[in-house]
Amino acid sequence: MSTQRLERSLKVTFIGMIVNTVLAVGKTAAGVIGHSHALVADGVESLADLFSSVIVWRGLVVADAPADKDHPYGHGKAEPIAAAVVATMLVFAAVWIGGTAIREIITPHSMPAPFTLVVLVGVVLIKETLFRHVIRESVSIESTAVETDAWHHRSDALTSLAAAIGIAVALIGGPGYEAADDWAALFAAGIIAWNGSRLFRTAAHELMDAKADPAVERQVRALGMAVDGVGNIEKCLIRKAGHNLFVDIHVQVDPQMTVVRAHDIAHKVKDGIKAAMPQVRDVLVHIEPHRRG
Repeated sequence: MSTQRLERSLKVTFIGMIVNTVLAVGKTAAGVIGHSHALVADGVESLADLFSSVIVWRGLVVADAPADKDHPYGHGKAEPIAAAVVATMLVFAAVWIGGTAIREIITPHSMPAPFTLVVLVGVVLIKETLFRHVIRESVSIESTAVETDAWHHRSDALTSLAAAIGIAVALIGGPGYEAADDWAALFAAGIIAWNGSRLFRTAAHELMDAKADPAVERQVRALGMAVDGVGNIEKCLIRKAGHNLFVDIHVQVDPQMTVVRAHDIAHKVKDGIKAAMPQVRDVLVHIEPHRRG
């Protein structure tokens, strides 16, 4: 991971941690004072966001560590591991919010205070703005962990929006509609659980060395074929570790070629791919005979 990429990753993560700390305290306090269980659940969700940001932070730092004797391929897998942990936290948060909402639906309670609606509208605006900023950065630096953290912010915005709608319904409907914000929290829990499971699958694919994007493979093959002396590319296997890509490529050359010449071609293939694609950490070139027809 480049120094600039790490700095950008940590910057958006730290911003999220600060925002989530303030919101967790503010929403929980407002929920307790204003008798809004949806807002209290929303405050817990912000607290979960804070812990998830800490996990992402540590994952990014570990992923940036250079290769060593015990980890010759580097520590890039720390990013998808952090992403998987955060995604799991999203699912657990959804289960907790859903369970709490169901309990409150069947238990009579007070009408939420009007000021809680104002608090939630402000929260939605803050968290949606934060989500858009973090998701842009995650795409730019190609970080699964930062992307997962961004969606954690979006899930918080969705929870707050659902709670705001529920409280508005309760306030407009009056007596008999006290549980509207709890139904809203239950709906939001479903959305959060879906996002968590989706993000977990993405992280799991990366951890299990899933096939790279076809466009990336096409680019690697084209770069290999552009080297003089390469007759064909038989295989091209690419795996992702954090931001880095590791390439295994089988290059076919003239079977009558000397070992020295074939070795030179292999180096040109490797150097050409790494020069054109900075995200490629290493290229393993396997030379095979090219038999025409």
